[in-house]
Amino acid sequence: MTLLRNPFILFTIFIIIIMSFSSCYSIKFLDDDHNINNLEEEFGNDFHFKAYPSNYFNTILDHEKNNNMKKNLEIISRFQRFKNLEKLDEEQNQAKVITISVDRFGAKGDGKIDDTNAFQKAWKEVCSSSNVVNFVVSKNKKYLLKPIKFSGPCKSSITMQIYGTLLASDDTSNYNKDSRHWLIFDSVQKLVVGGAGVINGNGKIWWQNSCKINKKLPCKVAPTALTFYKCNNLKVKDLKIEDAQQIHLLIEKCVVVEVSKLVVSSPENSPNTDGIHITNTQNIQISDSTIATGDDCISIVDGSQKVLATSITCGPGHGISIGSLGGGNSEAHVSDIHVNGAKLFGTTNGLRIKTWPGGFGSASNIKFQNVVMNNVKNPIIIDQNYCDQADGPCKAETDSAIQVKNVIYQNIKGTSATNDAINFNCSKKIPCQGILLENVKLLGGNGETPNAIWGNINNLTCSNVLPECKKSQKIV
Repeated sequence: MTLLRNPFILFTIFIIIIMSFSSCYSIKFLDDDHNINNLEEEFGNDFHFKAYPSNYFNTILDHEKNNNMKKNLEIISRFQRFKNLEKLDEEQNQAKVITISVDRFGAKGDGKIDDTNAFQKAWKEVCSSSNVVNFVVSKNKKYLLKPIKFSGPCKSSITMQIYGTLLASDDTSNYNKDSRHWLIFDSVQKLVVGGAGVINGNGKIWWQNSCKINKKLPCKVAPTALTFYKCNNLKVKDLKIEDAQQIHLLIEKCVVVEVSKLVVSSPENSPNTDGIHITNTQNIQISDSTIATGDDCISIVDGSQKVLATSITCGPGHGISIGSLGGGNSEAHVSDIHVNGAKLFGTTNGLRIKTWPGGFGSASNIKFQNVVMNNVKNPIIIDQNYCDQADGPCKAETDSAIQVKNVIYQNIKGTSATNDAINFNCSKKIPCQGILLENVKLLGGNGETPNAIWGNINNLTCSNVLPECKKSQKIV
């Protein structure tokens, strides 16, 4: 307290406070390229900058630069401390990842003993863990499984690493409670399923009893091999899915999905074995996958939006399909579908949009781009009078139909196995609208030019297309 009574000390403290206060409100008078004349113009004639010594503002500028340098060094120091904390947090998060193996719960993996119970017990622990979980299915083992549901929501994110093989039970009585699913993930968020293993639907018994194989038998549903239902922020990658009972992979009511590096396969004559089936799902990307089945390689149906498929190899199978849509006089909508980069070999259809007569809704903003076809039947087809006779007698065209509009075919080339390489069979009541073909070249197997037929289209545009879009080929 005695120090504060000293006038010199008080005066010094006062000056320091004033200087600190004024520095908070200091004005940056000079930029590097800002001369005295600019300042006079900016501040007006009442300010006479030339009255000050020539180095006056340079001194202020140097002082400000020194202060700015100190501040920048402080910011860099803080940023470095933040990065160190972030790295520490990352290391702590990595330390929280736990590995849970299904073998710990008694799974044998010999392909003979039922391991369903072991998987159910393991999933209960996996889903209830507050730590990030790496759920492991061991390599070089084959796990026999009845239908099983992996239910969420779970407490943390999960990565399921399938290194071995999951084999479906072929005892059809095991599916009495749920005849539509074998493996299903329900409401599991931030899920990753991969591992380069195999999911085998063991579907032969189901194919043999299909009405499409044996016409005397009634038509029944069969299980989908792998289903993801209401799983947001989902990744499915590096898997082989084979011999599904019916559909191989179903993505239903999911948002933000990445599917990549899959190999999907079943015999060409296996009925209804779609490769990847998408319904009521938004923001999904499918990439770098090879699909060879007895039905559509990729099928996109009602409620699907913002679907991107890239680097797809398809065949044998029924091609890449939008639909079918509108069956049973139902309403259906799909939009913003983009197929960019595909190779199709020996498929029964190429790029197909199929809708049932009597339905209503729309299929819009669809783009097929950069596609190569080899010996493909019906390479480009829109069929608004689609009918699967296995579902009953085909109906004549009705007063309602799914509206097909804004469809682009761009950079499509290859060979057609049918005389009609381009076939737009649109509805008389609800014509197709806004169809563009650009840089399309499709030839017959011997180099001959196939046909292009179409009808009931409003605003058809063709640019550099073979077979040519001639008026004489238009269906009346």
